[in-house]
Amino acid sequence: MGKMTVYHGSYTTIKNPRIIKGKNTKDFGPGFYCTVIREQAERWAKRYDTSIVNIYTVRLDTRLNILEFQTMTEEWLDFIISCRHGTAHNYDIVIGAMANDQIYNYIADYIDGIITREQFWALAKFKYPTHQINFCTPAALQCLEYVSSEEVTI
Repeated sequence: MGKMTVYHGSYTTIKNPRIIKGKNTKDFGPGFYCTVIREQAERWAKRYDTSIVNIYTVRLDTRLNILEFQTMTEEWLDFIISCRHGTAHNYDIVIGAMANDQIYNYIADYIDGIITREQFWALAKFKYPTHQINFCTPAALQCLEYVSSEEVTI
C-alpha cells in the first residue's frame, strides 16, 4: 500500500503515539485516533486551550488485521454500538466514518428505543462526512511516522 497523510488533534505534540484507554468508550475502541481530514483534526484540537495538529505519514502493513468501513452501514453501526458498550475486538486498525456527537446522540436514541433503526439512518445521512482511523495495537502504531506538529489558531 502507498503512503497517506493522517492528522491527530491534541493539546500537545505527539512524536511517539500510544494506545489510549480512556474512561469513555470510543467508536472503534481504545487506540490512537487519526483522520485523513485535516479540518476534522483541527476541530478535535480546538477542544483544548492549546490546539495542536500532529501530522503523520502512514504505510498500512497488510499483514495486520484491518477492518475498513467504506460507508456507514448496518455493520458499521453495530460495530460502534458494540465498542461503545466496551466490547473488545481483535483488529489492529479500524477505519471508517466517525459517529460525531450528533450522530452518537442518534445512536443513543436508537439503543434506548426512542427511534427505530430506519429513523437513525434517515437522520444520520444528512451529516457532513467524517473519517477516523484507529490504531488499536502497538503493531499498528508502527505504521505511523511522525512528520510535524502545527498550532491551530482559534
